[in-house]
Amino acid sequence: MDINPKNELAIPKRNLPRDVFLHLFAMVALYWSAISFITLCWQYVNYFFPDVLNYNYGFNSAMRFALASLFIVFPLFMLSSWLLNKIYSRESQVRDSKIRKWLIYLTLFIASLVIIGDLVFTVNTFLNGEITARFVLKALSVLIVAAAIFGYYLDDVRRQDPSKLTKIYALASIVIVLIMVAAAFFIVGSPVKARLAQIDQQRTSDLQNIQYQIVNYWQRKQQLPKNLSDLEDPISGYTVPQDPETKMPYEYTLVDDKNLKFELCATFSLQGDQQGMMSAPAVPMMYKDSQGNQGNWQHSAGHVCFERQIDKQLYPPLTK
Repeated sequence: MDINPKNELAIPKRNLPRDVFLHLFAMVALYWSAISFITLCWQYVNYFFPDVLNYNYGFNSAMRFALASLFIVFPLFMLSSWLLNKIYSRESQVRDSKIRKWLIYLTLFIASLVIIGDLVFTVNTFLNGEITARFVLKALSVLIVAAAIFGYYLDDVRRQDPSKLTKIYALASIVIVLIMVAAAFFIVGSPVKARLAQIDQQRTSDLQNIQYQIVNYWQRKQQLPKNLSDLEDPISGYTVPQDPETKMPYEYTLVDDKNLKFELCATFSLQGDQQGMMSAPAVPMMYKDSQGNQGNWQHSAGHVCFERQIDKQLYPPLTK
């Protein structure tokens, strides 16, 4: 402490920029962590309670982004909160600062709106008869997280000194987040598996693209290509894709020229159901068999061939 001219102890000088930074950083990290945790909870619900009307496009991407956020942002939130508590123990006036109270009351306001909105939406959905296990679990996850934040900060803002339960809250939060994150790896798999799944998705997309080009070739020339190089067109700029990993060409076999049967083959790294919930294909499936069923691209690991037959009625030759 400094001594003033009258030999009286001076009040420690406040470090306002530091206080503003730490309080703002802690609150932003709190919001980000809470949203990421809720997102992770929702993806668990999507995985264990799949909706037949919802293909969950981008499931793995949403879960991985939530995991990445919790990996980075949640520890930073815990660190900034720990630093603030250390400062509170040395400088009690920081705990009573207006910036801290404004941010806490803003957090309480947002949490209360989330709780009210969640309850109203839940009751409205129940009255409409649309209540499902998926909806209840998602609404419950939002309610629990918002209520936990609201309860903790409402108790904290009323106290002159930090609560003795702060460490218990912190340890409980860390344990819950660690369990949720660790369990998520059994769903999304390791980064190596994720890369293999993306490569397999690219293979499927390439085969769909080639299939479309074969159908288009038949409609324009009334015959199937003898090999994949026949599909290449220097004017349109189309080139036949290759396997993204091995850089080898995909296999094409003309099975029956008269009945318009052909076969496309590729070597996949994973079984189709091990890739997680895949995103929407980049190229729509243009093939239908004689019964009007769309082509199936489910596959096992290893070398897989897809036999196709073009229906002349569904894909007639193009008129000149």
